[in-house]
Amino acid sequence: MERRLNLEDVGRRAGVSRSTVSRVVNGGHVSSETKRRVEAVIAETGYRPHAAARSLASNSTGVIGLVIPSAAGTLFDDPYFGRLILGISSATNEVDMTLALFLFGDGPDERSIISRVVTPGLVDGVIVTATTRGDPLIDHMQGTNMPFVVVGRPDNAVSTFCVDVDNRAGARTAALHLAALGRSRPALIAAPSNTSAGIDRRNGFLEGLAEAGLSVEDRIAEGDWSQDSGRIAMARLLGGQPDSVFVSSDRMAVGALRAVSEAGLNCPRDISVVSFDGIVPPDLTTPRLTSVVQPVTEVGERAVRLLTSVIGGASTTPEHVVFPTELAVRESCGSTAQARPGA
Repeated sequence: MERRLNLEDVGRRAGVSRSTVSRVVNGGHVSSETKRRVEAVIAETGYRPHAAARSLASNSTGVIGLVIPSAAGTLFDDPYFGRLILGISSATNEVDMTLALFLFGDGPDERSIISRVVTPGLVDGVIVTATTRGDPLIDHMQGTNMPFVVVGRPDNAVSTFCVDVDNRAGARTAALHLAALGRSRPALIAAPSNTSAGIDRRNGFLEGLAEAGLSVEDRIAEGDWSQDSGRIAMARLLGGQPDSVFVSSDRMAVGALRAVSEAGLNCPRDISVVSFDGIVPPDLTTPRLTSVVQPVTEVGERAVRLLTSVIGGASTTPEHVVFPTELAVRESCGSTAQARPGA
């Protein structure tokens, strides 16, 4: 097996010392001519510095932590997190860093893991997702020197770097679309009211209905993001004879469609269904599901880019990045019009 090149080998070929090569590799000060010679040797030989040695020299780990709190207990059953992690890991690879995943389920577990995550020398920065309203996690993170970015809208978004989608505008678009179809007895299966996404989607849908001169009256139920909670909520709402329903997540919408079928009703003839997420493959449901699509993978990628900017000191003022959504219209709402922007 061919011996791995080291700093001495590169320095010898470039005609400089080992310490000079180290300064070039780690961004230290050297003359432009010396830097050019060393970088030419690195390009020619394909030399890559040892990760541990580079970390010691630069006082960094090259690792980004992804923290998923208890609200994501169904992590491995939820395609949302699969797409989010895909975007985060892809962007992490692009910036030549490593992703570390941290999961916890309760208060003591949370405190233990967070105290370890923010320990110097473990990670360079953290992405936090799936927090609930009033969760002390963000406050705890702000009390440390660890760079972090939140996926979603935390309570204190003004003082936090965060990346989110326009949940409110997307849900409003769903309401206006159902109204345009002539549906006059809408219902709502809301997401948990202790999450910012749940609150924004609920408020956006109700605002859209108000613009159209409609309301849900008492035709509203809350689920917990799961398919089964959507089925239970829909079965209860059918007693109010709605002619349409906005379901605040695709997974709950799959359960809602099942409840409609079990009640002997037809979707979309008897009841139109529109959901939010755009993460369930269209052919997985019958009829195919109309949904407000959020760009989950892009959110993950942007969170990494924002975090690396914070780590590098380029971003110092809290920034709130918001992605628009798009309504993908399919058969479950009774219309096959083309997708339209949700924000």
